Amino acid sequence: MIKVLVVDDAPFMRMIFKQVIEKDSELKVISHAENGQIALEKIKEIKPDVITLDIDMPVKNGLETLRDIMSFPEPIPCIMVSALDDKETVLKALDLGAFDFIAKPSKPHTSNIGEIEDKLIKQLKAAASVQSNTKDIEPIIPYNEEKPLKISDKYPIIAIGSSSGGPRALNKILPVFPANFPAAIVIVQHMPKGFTNSLAERLNQESSITVKEANQNDRLKPGLALIAPGGFHLEINEKENVKLNRNPPVHSVRPAVDIMMTSLAQNFKDRFIGVILTGMGADGAEGMKLIKENKGYGIIEDRSTAMVYGMPQAVKKAGAYDVIAPIHQIPSKIIKVIERCF
Repeated sequence: MIKVLVVDDAPFMRMIFKQVIEKDSELKVISHAENGQIALEKIKEIKPDVITLDIDMPVKNGLETLRDIMSFPEPIPCIMVSALDDKETVLKALDLGAFDFIAKPSKPHTSNIGEIEDKLIKQLKAAASVQSNTKDIEPIIPYNEEKPLKISDKYPIIAIGSSSGGPRALNKILPVFPANFPAAIVIVQHMPKGFTNSLAERLNQESSITVKEANQNDRLKPGLALIAPGGFHLEINEKENVKLNRNPPVHSVRPAVDIMMTSLAQNFKDRFIGVILTGMGADGAEGMKLIKENKGYGIIEDRSTAMVYGMPQAVKKAGAYDVIAPIHQIPSKIIKVIERCF
């Protein structure tokens, strides 16, 4: 039984979350709290496995409470609950170590709870399985720009897929690359519409390369990282242009890593380096298989640093990789492949 603490200042939301969570026989709401201060007192007493944590609360808000929880010797996984317009605060929570976030139903009525039901149950189960050893075990050393890499006409293309824990992982990879980085980068991070643009802006501020949310017909180029917009699948055509579509979700997500990687594997074959980071589910495994079949190169994040090992593990089971590495080694692994092959 997975023990859940629900923290929200609205009685109606606490009731709704309890009803949804306990529809699954493996989940049990063992208590609730009206604000962060009460939650911190209850945590010591009831020892929950996972917490749903509202961001906007009186007395002690969700961010303040999250900071305290993440400072525990054994932090408890937290799923942030937020309005969809509070993007910056959500991204700050993910930076602080929140497992993931979920948007409040669009209308405060029981008929709208179906919008979040499946996702919340999946998140709670995945969060409860998180190991306490998921923090980085070494600092990341930035690439030495005194040894610039040669940019060729057939530059390498790096495709990165991530989900839960992905924003923090991306923030440890992209800032390492120099402004004259000789590869184009395409990223699928599972996030709702609007959040991907905020994520791209934050990563752009931290990085020497340019990071932006992809638009229709954007063209790949070295030193540019394009992030698939939430709500759209992203494909790259043979002319190296972005094509967005709203085809049905794959693995219950849109954008899907498999859609992006499949288009790249078909069009660019051995120019392609696939990277799968932390995340729930199996999205990316089929795409990485195609990469290997087309003589591309595959890297997956090691269990020791992945917040959630679902996506990397699916690729590992498929045998669709060349290297398994902790997050702090992935930039140097990418650079070595580029130095050796391009």
